[in-house]
Amino acid sequence: MKIAEILPELDIGGVERHVIDLSNELSKRGHDITVISAGGKMACQLSDSVRHIEMPVQKKNPALCFICAGKIADFVRKQGIQLLHAHSRVPAWIARIASKKAGIPYIVTAHVDFGNKSRWIYAPYRSASCVICVSSAVREAMKDCFYENTRVVLNGLDEPKVSWKPENLQGAVRFLFVGRLSPVKGLQDVLAALPQEGDWSLDVVGDGPMRSELEEIASSHGLGSKVTFHGYSDKADEYMANASCLLFPSYTEGMPLTLARAVQIGIPVIASDIAPVAEMAGGNEHLLPPGDVDAWRAAVLDFIETRIAKLAIPRESVPTLAKMVGEDEAIYREVIGEYSKKKG
Repeated sequence: MKIAEILPELDIGGVERHVIDLSNELSKRGHDITVISAGGKMACQLSDSVRHIEMPVQKKNPALCFICAGKIADFVRKQGIQLLHAHSRVPAWIARIASKKAGIPYIVTAHVDFGNKSRWIYAPYRSASCVICVSSAVREAMKDCFYENTRVVLNGLDEPKVSWKPENLQGAVRFLFVGRLSPVKGLQDVLAALPQEGDWSLDVVGDGPMRSELEEIASSHGLGSKVTFHGYSDKADEYMANASCLLFPSYTEGMPLTLARAVQIGIPVIASDIAPVAEMAGGNEHLLPPGDVDAWRAAVLDFIETRIAKLAIPRESVPTLAKMVGEDEAIYREVIGEYSKKKG
């Protein structure tokens, strides 16, 4: 199959990780894959066999959307692309326009509960041949904005090359946060909850618009010597394998890849009580209300004292990359086949 994946950019985040893994695996299976994005730090992680086209598909500008859609439609016709797969809202609008111009189907993946439930924004989702939701929680949250053209395909991950060891609980507690530094990830709450005293440290792996503000928060709370901001790193697995406990204080997620990776690697986790996490955990026991600094402080202090994280998420709740890609492949074939029949 010849598929074009469209996403805003290839900078830092779960959508980027998802598209890179999906595209590389599809290419490995013999498909002709093109990724269209505005580029970014993670573009180098695409396989050499995956074509990458840089285009400003992240811009919320109607005129620019039409220009990008026209260029994509031209590319589709020249290369014989059979299906457009959009990730995020602006790419969904672009894919909708390009598909009409080029005469091919398009599908969309909904990676998060978008929060904004204005129905007009999601018109491209409702007219897509299929909307893939990365968790049942996303499908349920967005049910009033999408039609009945949804499928749940849980994000899958390849097998990690490292694993966590209980010896990491000896000595000072090494807390870890991995993720984009934005308000919805909740790191500001963790910094407010951590004590000034105690034998602990926190490594922050990730970057984003809140980095300077979060560094100031850490300093103002007297945590400057205990908290280290490392910026973006492609060695998040190694950080997890060598830390004592992952802190996951998010306010919202689709299917949390960082948490899923932590489950695979085996590191103890303290996490927010949000629907996708509860879905992975099989319930909300021992999950903490996002934004509840007192609850997070109590959980952090308890871990420092006992070295025990009460939350237990079964490893089998994390699908393999092969399973996810196989399910997406089946959807691609079905949509392309049905569209061909309609065209006669």
